[in-house]
This record gives sequence, C-alpha cells and structure tokens, in this order.
Amino acid sequence: MPVMHAAAIEDFLDDVFPQRMGTIEAVGEGWATMGLAIEDEHLRPGGSISGPAMMALADVCLYVAILGEIGPEPMAVTSDLNIHFLRRARGDRDLMATARIRKLGRRLAVGEVELFSHGDTDPVAIVTATYALPERDD
Repeated sequence: MPVMHAAAIEDFLDDVFPQRMGTIEAVGEGWATMGLAIEDEHLRPGGSISGPAMMALADVCLYVAILGEIGPEPMAVTSDLNIHFLRRARGDRDLMATARIRKLGRRLAVGEVELFSHGDTDPVAIVTATYALPERDD
C-alpha cells in the first residue's frame, strides 16, 4: 500500500518543487501515472513534443512513484536517466507517463517510465532512471 497518495504528493511537490511539469493522475504500489497538457513551450519545430519536455515528465513521474513508497523526501534526486525516443510524440495531444519502480533499496531506487501520446497504445519513449535516496530510518 502506498505511503503517500496523489493529493498528498501534489501538496508536497507544491511546497518543495513548484516548477515541476505535469499533473498526477494516479499513484499505486510502486507505480504512478501523470499527464502533461501540451502548450507551445513544449514543442519543437515541426510540431513534435521536445525531448526536454518528455524527459522532465518522465523524471517527475518516477519521483512521484518513489514518493508514494517512501513518503515525503525532498532530497531523493536523479542520479541517472536514459531515454530512448521510439517515435514522434504528437504535439496535438497531451503527453502521458507511467512509471514503475523496479527496485527500491535503502540508497537507490531504479525505475522505468513509458511515455505515450494521449490515446495511443504504442510508447513514444522509454526511460530508465535511478534515484539516489538519503539515509532513512526504516
């Protein structure tokens, strides 16, 4: 069962990370989903969603999944992120992300994130990332 749910995580992020991208859709045991309403600032020439916008949503989505498991921790930070762009991310649709934690250890969390154009079933990108976690009392 998650330690934090979507509303509590949104409130926490409003305090410690207000510049984040995206909106939390759901948080479950070891996973999270988020959406990003696409604006002109997220687009690259040609009308596709930019790589930095996709990376930012993926990074925050995994952070949300981790917060759901460990609770409010502002100092959990990305230590590695790899993205594979698979196809064009449509600029006329919102961007959706689903993160899954693959390993949650004492000092590191490893996860995967799939990014989709809203309504499509094939991912536009796949991300693997690692978060460094501060020492915890558990």
